[in-house]
Order: sequence, then structure tokens, then C-alpha cells
Amino acid sequence: MAHAAAGIAIVWLVVAGLGYAAAVGGLLGDSLFDRVSAGDLTFPAESTTGRDLLEASAATGPAYQLLLEAGPGSAVLTTALEQLRADLGGMPDVASVADPAVAGPAFVSVDGDAVLVSVALQPDLTDAEEQEAAEAVVERLREVPDDVPGAQGTVTGGSLLREAVTGQVETDLRTGELVALPLSLLVMVVIFGGFAAAGTPIAGAIASIAGGLTSLLVFSYVIDLDASVVNVVTVLGLGLCIDYSLLVVSRYREEIGVDHAVDDIPDRDARAEAMARTMATAGRTVLFSALTVAIAVSGLLVFEVDIIRSVGAAALSVVLVALLVAITLVPALLVLLTRWVSRRGVLSRAPVVGPIAHTFGDAPPADGVFSRLARRVQRRPWLVAGAVTTVLVVLALPSLRMVLVSSGIELLPRTAEQRVAVEEIADRFPALASPQIQVVAEVAPADLDAFGAEVGALDGVDRVAPARQQGDLAVLEVFTTTAEQDEQTRAVVAEIREVRPADYPTWVTGRAASLLDFVDSIRADAPVALGWLAAATMVLLFLLTGSVLIPVKALVMIALSLGATFGALVWIFQDGRAENLLGYTSVGGVEAVIPILVFAFAFGLSMDYEVFLLSRIKEFHDAGLGNDEAVSAGLQRTGRVITSAALIIVVVFAGFVAGDLLVIKQTGVALAIAVLIDATLVRILLVPATMTLLGDWNWWAPGPLRRLHRRFGLSEGGPPVSSDARPR
Repeated sequence: MAHAAAGIAIVWLVVAGLGYAAAVGGLLGDSLFDRVSAGDLTFPAESTTGRDLLEASAATGPAYQLLLEAGPGSAVLTTALEQLRADLGGMPDVASVADPAVAGPAFVSVDGDAVLVSVALQPDLTDAEEQEAAEAVVERLREVPDDVPGAQGTVTGGSLLREAVTGQVETDLRTGELVALPLSLLVMVVIFGGFAAAGTPIAGAIASIAGGLTSLLVFSYVIDLDASVVNVVTVLGLGLCIDYSLLVVSRYREEIGVDHAVDDIPDRDARAEAMARTMATAGRTVLFSALTVAIAVSGLLVFEVDIIRSVGAAALSVVLVALLVAITLVPALLVLLTRWVSRRGVLSRAPVVGPIAHTFGDAPPADGVFSRLARRVQRRPWLVAGAVTTVLVVLALPSLRMVLVSSGIELLPRTAEQRVAVEEIADRFPALASPQIQVVAEVAPADLDAFGAEVGALDGVDRVAPARQQGDLAVLEVFTTTAEQDEQTRAVVAEIREVRPADYPTWVTGRAASLLDFVDSIRADAPVALGWLAAATMVLLFLLTGSVLIPVKALVMIALSLGATFGALVWIFQDGRAENLLGYTSVGGVEAVIPILVFAFAFGLSMDYEVFLLSRIKEFHDAGLGNDEAVSAGLQRTGRVITSAALIIVVVFAGFVAGDLLVIKQTGVALAIAVLIDATLVRILLVPATMTLLGDWNWWAPGPLRRLHRRFGLSEGGPPVSSDARPR
């Protein structure tokens, strides 16, 4: 058995190393970060159609800007810009060059201290041609400050913005790994009192990261992946693998014992038997939990928004990787390291670490901290259930005023070079400002101008530019009194759509319109996704417990937990209550994709803990304990695992919160809060309180369903519990 375990471990570690090198280092060609995008929300909608029509009819392709800190009028600057125009004009893939000399004072900053040069590429270039042309243009633009004494310049636009976001994703991923993995190891060393048992889940987590990134690299050749998907899905895989590995390690130590002397190490047969029992119980729970998480994230495939679908598809593969690691690599390492795993480490005798290690890392006694806590809850179940529910509802109240936004360059930290350049151009060159709303129509510009006069009279509209011809289309540019992310701007979009003419086709587009359509798309698809999630959860928990009430209760508690999480998300990020602490600048809302992603991932993690707890409660109930005793014993056996796993996952998420990308920071904070709430208030207090109140009704099901469960349900079917194994 030891030789087989060694073989499995070696194969996994080699595959993981190659996978990580291929995904991050580009061992097989492009790396994952070369293949992700950072664009607008894409899904079937009017705003998407309008945007596509504009791009297809545009006379130019991507544009690059040089913000040059040099006052206009000097002979040196004039000469440098003339030479620049000549050089760029000689490039066949450059469509146009605009600067103050050819485009007027709009390209001079309002303070007179800077000029702007804008270079547009030809449309319809292949990806390779566009990349080559962009590199040449950017290189030439960056040379200009050297030709003007005292000048400073920044080049932005086009692929540079995408590279800034994807580069930040890569940096944040590595920062997260460097913070999360060492801290996780430290926490598990304290929990287990030694490095062997603690290092096994970390080895599994590293393999899970490699497998997750490799799967994303494969997916990038099939579907478009947004840059933020990389960190979001990696965090999920890392958290799940640590969850599952911790459960397997804890159960194996429970089966093998952790008080062996140096000369009394379990032999090969004892290890094999202990691992067989571990995989029959904890392994089954891991498999069942992975199935529930897979179902949770598969609900994302229902949505039509590309980024949500890509996260759903990638997350499914990551769940599979975490499962495979937990039931192959982790057991193999445990068998190989039994000599050290089955003994208390030196740290378990330390003054501070020792008590923690004995409480959380040893095989749990029949009676302990969590069983005593359960009995206290069971004495006043109504009070505990009422108090916890009230707290969760109060925490959820801010979620009722959640504002969704779809940030672009605002995702980057304020000090990022590309964000600084884009914001300075917007502030210092107002005449070049982009409209918040665009109306695209298949009509002559003169006819669209008549509608433009009507639009200009709407509340919230600042001005409407004369309609311009673009290919076969007429384009009306609408400037509003509020920013494009503001709710008032979205209201203007809705009003324009209500009053537009019916005698020719029109499309209202822009970021405000896209965000409005996104919310409508989510509302349309959410009932199907929620229905699938609820039905699948009911079926799975019924197969696990044989009850029809426990699944309903689980859905209600998850809803309360998620509501509290969303409330905290609004309070922290929308209201900007922790800007200095977490290092971000509030954009006045929550990123549009965050609630649905957090819902799916937090639902999956919550179901993780639900399955961990219910499987042990059901095991004791099947073995002959009454409802309250089974709840107390189940919480005693799993409370330490759930608490430890939650603490480690919070550490993992905190590692990724240390990054700078706003969407990752919001996801990490939300999931950390969701795990904390679920593992403490819900699993440790609300579950035993409600199960005590329901009593034997917990296990009720109609006759036909009871027969169905006896035939197809999951049951340990263990022997009666002896008196010394019962909680006191």
C-alpha cells in the first residue's frame, strides 16, 4: 500500500508542477494571462447589439493616446510632433493621428500644461497584425518625451488597458498565494500541533491551484475568460481543497489515533484499515459535498452573461480537481506520513499551541467543547434561534439598497499608471469626453436629429451632440448630468427607450445601458437558476438525510446567511466604510457580477459545512441515538473541523484581499464574511437550535419518500453507539 501511495503522490506532484508551469509560465505557448480578456459585459441585449454595430461600422480600430506634460507652442514640441506624425503616418496599419496641430485646441489641456496625441489603428486587422501595429505605435509614442526637454509622457489606451488589468490579476494571484499558503500552514500547524498533518492539506492545495489554473488554460481555448475569473475560481478551488483535505486528515487521525509512541506506529494493515474507514465516511462526505458544490456553480451556466457562464464552466472543473486531490493525493500522503501524522508533534506540548491542538487537532472525545455548547443551545432553543435570526436579518438590511456598477479602469488601484492616465485625460481634456449614452439608428442623421431634440428635453440630459454618420448608421451622442454608473443615467436610458420613434430601428447603448440590460438579464435568468439550485439541494439533502424538512430548513438558513453577507458587502464597499483598512476607493456600488458569483460560491461552501455536519448527525442517529443526542454528538465530531476549515478559508480569502484589483477584493471579503457567518452563527448555533425545536420531525418524510430513501438513500448503517461514545 505504501508503494502505491508513493506512486500516486509522485504522479500528482509532477502533474501539478507541469500544469502550473504551463498555465502561468507559458510552458506550452501562451500563458493563461496572455489569453484572458478584460472587456465589457457581453450577453444578448440591445446595448450589446448597439455596441457591436458601432464597432463593425467604425472607420478606425483601437486607439492609443500619449498624455504629454509639455506646454504647447514651443518650437521643440512642434518639431517633435511633426516628426511623430510623419513616422506614424508611414505605418500602413495606422488610420489616423490627431494632435493640437491637426485637431485643434481640444487636444490641449484646460490648464495649458499638457497636450494629447491620439493614434487610431486601421479596422479589421487580424489579432497578430493588431498586436504588431500596437507595439510599434506604443514604442514610438514612448520616445516622444525624450525628444522634448523636460517633458513627461504616459501612453494609454487599446491593449494597454487590458494588459494593466490582466497584469494586476497575475500580481494579485501571486500575492494571494504568498500570503494565503504560509498563513494557512501556520494555522494548521497550530491546530494539529505538527508539520506532517498540517502540510498534507497545503500540498493538496498547491496541487489544486495548479490543476485549477491548468483547467482554466484549457477553457481559454474554448470560451472567452475574463481576467477576474482566474483569481475568483482559483480561490474557490483552494478553499474547497483545504476544506476537503482537512476533513480527510481529521477523520484519518480519528481512525488511526494520535497518541502513538515512537515504537508503536500502526503497521501496514492498521493503516490500510484506517484509511478504508476514512474514505468510507469522510471520503463519501467529500464526494457528496463536491457534488453539491458542483450543482451550486452549475447554476451559473443558466445565465446568458459570458463572464458568469465562463466562471460556472471553469468552477465545475476546479471542483473536480479539488475532489480528485482530496480522494487521491491527500490519502496517499497520509499513508506515507502515518509515522508522523499519528503522533502529536512537539508543538502540541507548547503552552499556547498545546490546548488548541488538543481541542481541534486530536481525535475528538465523546464529550467536549462543541457538545457542551450544543447542550447549552438545546436548553433554550427558541431564544438562540430567535436571537441569531434577528442578527442575520439586521445584517441583511443594507442589501436592500445595493447599487450595482460595472467598473472599467476603476477596478485598478488609484495609483496604477493606466488609471491615472485615463482619469487625467478625462479631467483635463473635457472636450474629448465620451458620451454616457449613444443612440444608434438605421436612418439619416437629419432624421435622428429630430429625435435628439426630444432627448435633450429629458430630465438628467445635459446636451445632445448633432447626429453623425458612421457607415450606414446614424449615431446620436447623449451627455448626461450624472456619471454613466449613476442610477439617474440608467433612468435616462430607460426614458430614451420609451420615447424613441417606432418608424426606424434604434439601439440605445453605452455602459449605463449595458448595466441596465445586465440587471434585466439577471432578473430574467435568476428564477431558473434558483429553481434548479433549490430542487437539486432538496433532492441531495433528502438522499443524505431521508428528511423533507431538513432540506427546506437548510435553504432558509443559507438565505439568511447570504442576506447578511450582501448587507456587509454594501456597508463595506458601497458605503466605503473600510477604504483605509482594505486599501480601496469606493465606486459607490458593488460590481455587477459579484452578487451572483458570491451567491453561487457561498452557497456551495455553505452546503459543504451542511453536509459535513448532517452526515455525522445522521450517522449517530442511524446508530441509535435520539435526535438531541445525535445533534450534540454530530456537532462534537464536526464542530472542530468546520471551525478549523472556516478559519483557514478566511485566511485564504484574506490573502487574496491583499491584492489591489477591486473585483477580487470584493469577492474575497464577501466569501470570507459568508464563511464566518455560516460556520459560527449558522452551523454552531442556529442548526442545533432549529433541529432541537423540530425534534423527531427532523427525520420525517411521507411513506412513499421513506421507501424511496431506503432504496436509494445514503446511510452509514453503523452499529449502535456504545455508552462511552455518547456525549454526556
